[in-house]
Amino acid sequence: MSEPAEAGHRRVLIALVAIGMTTFVQLYYPQALIPALSRDFEVDASQAALTISGATIGLAVAALGWSWIADRIGRARAMTIAIVAAAAIGLVLPFVTSFPVLVLLRVGQGIALGGTPALAMAYLDERVSRRRALAAGATYISGTVLGGVTGRLIAAPVADVSDWRVAALVAGVVSALGAAVAVIALPRERRRAATARSRPTGVWPGMVANLTNPGQLALYAQGFLLMGAQVAVFNYLGYRLELEPFDLPPSLTAVIFLAGLSGAVSARLAATLAGRFGRRRVLLASSLTMVAGAALTIPDRLTSVLIGLLLFATAYFAAHSIASGWVGPMATSGVAQATSLYTLFYYAGSSLFGWLGGLAFAAGWTGTATMVIAIVLIAFAAARTLLPRSSGEVSAQTPPKTYAAPR
Repeated sequence: MSEPAEAGHRRVLIALVAIGMTTFVQLYYPQALIPALSRDFEVDASQAALTISGATIGLAVAALGWSWIADRIGRARAMTIAIVAAAAIGLVLPFVTSFPVLVLLRVGQGIALGGTPALAMAYLDERVSRRRALAAGATYISGTVLGGVTGRLIAAPVADVSDWRVAALVAGVVSALGAAVAVIALPRERRRAATARSRPTGVWPGMVANLTNPGQLALYAQGFLLMGAQVAVFNYLGYRLELEPFDLPPSLTAVIFLAGLSGAVSARLAATLAGRFGRRRVLLASSLTMVAGAALTIPDRLTSVLIGLLLFATAYFAAHSIASGWVGPMATSGVAQATSLYTLFYYAGSSLFGWLGGLAFAAGWTGTATMVIAIVLIAFAAARTLLPRSSGEVSAQTPPKTYAAPR
């Protein structure tokens, strides 16, 4: 790779890591505030969790619309508009006094954020050479991991010494700074010849092409079910640790979110292992490890809970890195629609199971953990049945792309 191309590659990664970080700070910092929101607005845990589910619902329903916009104005420009709009809404949220209005604004923020995750993966698929795609995708996932952890770790201690509004304002300022880095670093797209895979196909034809692909359906099932499991765990485990027999203060329960940092390592490790053993094997092993981790969180022993959470989070981010990074190469046409559909299913799962986990929590943590284990096993069965035994069967059929230096 030439020096200009290498510099362009670095700019792409810096911009996408910044986008991933600011997106996930905004999406998930309220997870650390669920108990505080419950007390302030006098709502139960499942209702307070609507501040997360509302955003993810908005993101899910907007993902395909953003793919249509990106086909017309370019992915870089669409991502810039999305991230700036979401950051602006984030700075308004701390001043809301009505819970329904808070949830509605979170839905609006999610709609804005719908222009980042799906487009980021499609952008990477087109801008980065195929041999670098796994590592580049894992780098982006690492940025989302850091963003999610940062948002939660900022919110909980700040809320503990002040209130949730100050915590939300701090998270909003951090997100705005991340958005500024992304806007400055993201290279402008230049016109180039379209390929059969990258040429805009229209939303409907692109959807049909991917929804009739069994391999894509299996990957969408991974996003839907595994993300739902992850959000259910992180939504309610902190709530559990504030109750008997643990009785931990919010500033200490925030420590559980550090488990998410393992994903910054496991996402890249999964890419390395997939290159050696194949995507399918790594994905299946990661799913089973998630089951083991969730089971370890059931006993009322803090050590077991923390070990189980670390195992679960590490395996989840490995699985997500593989599944999300496989969607683009699996697509034969309509790449933007392929990645947008993954985003739709991914956040639909987050919204649904993030809420259902609260209903299951009425029976205690065992109820939530049992739900999590069940949906992860369903994802495992879908991957084992529908995904090709060798990921090389997909990527080997398409010649490696030549990397065009962004400008």
